[in-house]
Amino acid sequence: MNTIPHILSPLSAAWSGWTMLGLLLCAVLSEALQPGVITQAATSYMARAERTYKAAPNNFFGQLLITLFRIGTWSMALFLCFYTEGNASGWSFAALCGLVLAMLMLKMLCNVLLDYTFQLSRHYPPVYEHYSNLLTLTMLVVYPSLLFLMRLDDVTTSRWTLGIILAVFCLVWLLRCLRVFLSSPMAIVYIILYFLTVEVLPLAGLIYLAQMMLTL
Repeated sequence: MNTIPHILSPLSAAWSGWTMLGLLLCAVLSEALQPGVITQAATSYMARAERTYKAAPNNFFGQLLITLFRIGTWSMALFLCFYTEGNASGWSFAALCGLVLAMLMLKMLCNVLLDYTFQLSRHYPPVYEHYSNLLTLTMLVVYPSLLFLMRLDDVTTSRWTLGIILAVFCLVWLLRCLRVFLSSPMAIVYIILYFLTVEVLPLAGLIYLAQMMLTL
């Protein structure tokens, strides 16, 4: 009996391994199709200047692949935190990917409405670029963490590790928003309100819905 290989956790099933491999290929191919889509994400936050590089030319398939990488990695992180033995299936993960996609689309709609209402057009493009770069950079940190946490199979450790990464993401994004929009002391209040309503509340709702979906 000792010679029979055992699956360490439901996440060690074949579908999860192929999913992680597919996400890695998405990241590699996106950088190949649009050179700079990943490397410039790191450069934009490490450079002291606001922009010290030439913008990478847009490529539809490159953008599509990096978007799939972000959604899939984010969904796998949520899945790892809240899965139960009965719901650790590929279909549950696919449903979670749909939930993450819906949340991102809702956030984009809210940002467009805010842009239209408060005439933020001159600020919106750099803010969207910063957000995309930070999200890509965060998922690049989350991905190798997932490989380790899937092997470890400890829900508490997974939640603490991914929670710390999420907290750092929110803090860096808040500081970036302050840097872009801060024009007066009173603006801090509006920036914090924006951050809570457009960033924190959707994230909290996503985590709550993911937990409900995977524990039913």
